[in-house]
Amino acid sequence: MRPNIVSEARLQTRFGQWWDNIPFLTSAVVIVCSIIYLVCLLIGYDSFFEICFLPSAIISRFQVYRIYTSIIFHGSLLHVLFNMMALVPLGSELERIMGSVRLFYMIILLATTNAIFHVLIALLVAYMPLLSYPNLMSECAIGFSGILFSMIVIETSLSGAQTRSVFGLFNVPAKWYAWILLVVFQILMTNVSLLGHLCGILSGFAYTYGLFNCLIPGSTFYSTIESSSLLSSCVRRPKFIMCTGGNPSAYIPTHSSSNTSSSGLISGNIWRNLSSWMPQRGMSTQATQESSRFPGRGRNLGGQSQTAPADSTLEARLLDNSNLDHSPDAAAIQHQVLDERRSSVGSAAAVSRGNAHHQDDSVVSDEDIQKLVSMGFERTQVEVALAAADGDLNVAVEILSQQG
Repeated sequence: MRPNIVSEARLQTRFGQWWDNIPFLTSAVVIVCSIIYLVCLLIGYDSFFEICFLPSAIISRFQVYRIYTSIIFHGSLLHVLFNMMALVPLGSELERIMGSVRLFYMIILLATTNAIFHVLIALLVAYMPLLSYPNLMSECAIGFSGILFSMIVIETSLSGAQTRSVFGLFNVPAKWYAWILLVVFQILMTNVSLLGHLCGILSGFAYTYGLFNCLIPGSTFYSTIESSSLLSSCVRRPKFIMCTGGNPSAYIPTHSSSNTSSSGLISGNIWRNLSSWMPQRGMSTQATQESSRFPGRGRNLGGQSQTAPADSTLEARLLDNSNLDHSPDAAAIQHQVLDERRSSVGSAAAVSRGNAHHQDDSVVSDEDIQKLVSMGFERTQVEVALAAADGDLNVAVEILSQQG
């Protein structure tokens, strides 16, 4: 009995870890759709004709609520299970990129545009003069799959993948992935809504090409919602992802807002811009510029503003390498700068040796010394260089680099 207990505990632990890794909004959608299906199953509710997406009812009776009720109701256990299992990876990845509030707005936007495309195509097909098909106006559709097809298009465009696997059986070009899924599902399950899935694909492509940018609010809108007292309990949850640290332009990432060429929609270059879309926790701009450390080589340290050193002439000459390289007397000037540096270093060494027990914290601090020592420089040379640079880290790094 003990091995069974251990295996059950491991299974519960793995499920708990899997569930904890799902962001707030994605897990909320899974819970809402699952609870609604279970309640309908327990009370025997099957009057989906009252809440499904029905173009004729939306046009004739203006029942706009069907646009949103139809996406949270499902007709069978396999229907809700398949949709929610597909939502978890798609929604989790997009929510980590956009933030919880922004993803919720995107879902509402996609549901609305899917409905508009659905009604327009149904009207167009129903009243075509030569080959009309009026049954589309009375087609009742429910389920989250239309939003899922939009998410597939958006996630594929952001991933930069060149190919995608269809159920692990074969690979297809990424730009045809959604269309092939549309055909495969229509062949395998004949009772699915072809028009609903098609409109989801159309909305996804319209979104990735930036056609909905005029409908996307700015960062103030999301910040106001996140700071609202109504959402305070949700925002405090660890799985909630803030969107204020995401895209600086306050737009959900789209093809046109990424400032890439048209061929970059399916290219890997889009991933290089995801750092500006990812919700981040208090990271400074300079901290993200340099991600790796190279011992013995100088790099900018500290994001705060620093006062100019006393010897501004020496600093200017040390940092103005580009002007020295193009000067006709570059060699002579370089020797002159090195002589000045050596004299400054020598005088600073004498001062530091004479005042070894009287350290001036305003010029040389232990924190600055530790920063340079961690870069691979010797502590004695670091103290001398900081003294020569009057405490300026950038000039000290230049001095130490010249010595190396």
